[in-house]
Amino acid sequence: MKLIQQARILTKGNETEIMDVLFDETQIVKIAKHIDPALAQEVIPAENCVLLSGLIDVHAHLREPGYTHKETIASGTAAAAHGGFTTIMAMPNVIPYPDNTETMKTYLAKIKQDSRVHVIPYACITKAEASQKLSDMEGLSAMGIHAFSDDGVGVATADMMKAAMQKCRDVDGIIVAHTEDMSYRKPNACMHEGIRSKQLGLTGIPSACEYAQFQRDLALVRETGCRYHVCHMSAQESVESLRRAKKEGLDVSGEVTAHHLLLNEMAVENANHKMNPPLRSEEDRQALIQGLLDGTIDMIANDHAPHSEEEKSRGMEKAPFGIVALETAFPLLYTRFVKEEGIFTLEQLVYWMSEAPAKRFQMERRGKLKEGNASDFVLMDLDSVRKIEKQGFYSMGKNTPFDGIVCSGFAVKTFVDGICVYDNREGLLK
Repeated sequence: MKLIQQARILTKGNETEIMDVLFDETQIVKIAKHIDPALAQEVIPAENCVLLSGLIDVHAHLREPGYTHKETIASGTAAAAHGGFTTIMAMPNVIPYPDNTETMKTYLAKIKQDSRVHVIPYACITKAEASQKLSDMEGLSAMGIHAFSDDGVGVATADMMKAAMQKCRDVDGIIVAHTEDMSYRKPNACMHEGIRSKQLGLTGIPSACEYAQFQRDLALVRETGCRYHVCHMSAQESVESLRRAKKEGLDVSGEVTAHHLLLNEMAVENANHKMNPPLRSEEDRQALIQGLLDGTIDMIANDHAPHSEEEKSRGMEKAPFGIVALETAFPLLYTRFVKEEGIFTLEQLVYWMSEAPAKRFQMERRGKLKEGNASDFVLMDLDSVRKIEKQGFYSMGKNTPFDGIVCSGFAVKTFVDGICVYDNREGLLK
């Protein structure tokens, strides 16, 4: 048994209460105002930190196998632990693609060997994400894989997506869709089509590139009854489409990234501001914030997308899309929206980054700090202030537009299954 003493436990809004937490490697045993230290083999002082349920990210790119010059399972999950994330879901755009049971078995073994936090891998919707033939959803589902995505690309045709939804429905899975209609994307398009793209003389990506395919998918959900989740929403039209679909009663959900909440198109200066979907207008950003607040958008995800420094040095048109996020998401969002602007409460932020993902993706005993749940949690320092320093990242990727930003809300200790895997004084421990 281990005991965290005098932790600040979130009660409501931004309010906390001082509590002790007794736990082992299987569960949270007891939460009370005072617990006898004699019950524990190890006593951990909270040191005025807030104890939060471990953060959960449903959208991360670990790059391994196939792209280990960008990231590995070991480095990506170290970054997760550093950022306070205890569970992440790994996107399937790796090589070989996890679109069959044999590849998935090998992938799962590598994850078990190298990961520092819980990793739930997605399987592909289509073979090699090529939109030509469905992956072995039945076999993969029998292995316990229930979430399917072709993230990185959209499923190209309505017929293929309809077939995927029907099969996914039959195996009680969920389609997790990157929606992008490439007919809207011109050669060398690299940012939102708007004011800033004109200022920079760069080819833009219109919002319809995202929402047209999303609206197609919603029509197919209506027809098939499949469970469906849309990735990294960026456009106000997508928010409104999701809002209407929920009012209809469709089994649909959506996520938004930290960077789409924090920045708009006017922030774009270099390839560290290049991501897909791109940073859009201020009107889009405000629609995303409102979508979270009114329950249209269900959760915050990261779309952690590491690249090498050489790749990101190629300029806006040639550099790959994406930024790293696992180590910066919580402090950035907490500082901006809870501490400074007061738009979100801490309770809301933790709900969107832990409980909501656990609920939607049916993660039992995760997402909430309560007795009987898994002992996955993080001690967060909400008071100290320091700069984000990309050279201190555990991720191999340093591609962030947030280097040097002053924040609060950094992880002090991260626990996975009751074991401290990250300590801000000692570094990685597992």
